[in-house]
Amino acid sequence: MRFLKGHGTENDFVLLPDHDGALGSPSPDLVRALCDRHAGLGADGVIRVVRTTATDDPAAVAAREEAEWFMDYRNSDGSLSEMCGNGVRVLGRYLVTRAGASYDEPLAVATRGGTKLLRFEDGPDGPVTVDMGAPVVGGSTWVALGERRWEARTVSMGNPHAVAFLDAGETLDGLSAPGLPLSPPAYDEGAYPQGVNVELVVDRGESHVALRVHERGSGETRSCGTGACAVMVAAAVRDGRAPGDAPAYAVDVPGGRLEITWVRDADGERVLMTGPAVLVAEGNWLATR
Repeated sequence: MRFLKGHGTENDFVLLPDHDGALGSPSPDLVRALCDRHAGLGADGVIRVVRTTATDDPAAVAAREEAEWFMDYRNSDGSLSEMCGNGVRVLGRYLVTRAGASYDEPLAVATRGGTKLLRFEDGPDGPVTVDMGAPVVGGSTWVALGERRWEARTVSMGNPHAVAFLDAGETLDGLSAPGLPLSPPAYDEGAYPQGVNVELVVDRGESHVALRVHERGSGETRSCGTGACAVMVAAAVRDGRAPGDAPAYAVDVPGGRLEITWVRDADGERVLMTGPAVLVAEGNWLATR
């Protein structure tokens, strides 16, 4: 089985080219084996690359008139996910460098979180900007780690996020023992029956924030594209800024930096995310369990 490995700000993925649907949906066991960092290839998730006409996934079927390609995304635990912001940039890089897609015009990619438009800055190898669509800003909720508890804001980017700004004097490094990942945060399970991505945020300066993220189905990751977008929106709301009036925010993640803008124009409001996408390897999967 052919695979490629890539990352966006060190949020890493195994891509499975299945253009005509011959492979079919990967089983949860296969996804877990591929993502295993000791016995597999190691990744935060698996992206099956398939044409919208070659799968019966309802999201792909609904998008056939507007997108050729579908992002069939699964978390490292094998569970389905609506989409992944870093992953869709990596998928776009694959499509323009390996699958013949054009980088001179916006590229539509169907996902379970809606169709995303990708724009390639500075040619096929430059930064990728993704139109992530309109955020849905919800009300107040809470998250907790051990004895610490914070108020959080609900933001949906096609998948659910709970964004909490740390208290004065708290640091991102202080959220876990040195070198260890975040423990699974507690949250209001009644509000998020399907789970939630939790972002813990500090300010770095004017329109500049940093985060750590615990993703449902994957644990703490080095970056989360939809999470960075949710954090930017939550920060803009906190700062009294509206879509179209908010400046671009620099959002630092452990694996790098993303630039996020919340815009409003004749087509409505939407969030634009710009960041890198890198393909690092390709080969054949031989391991079995």
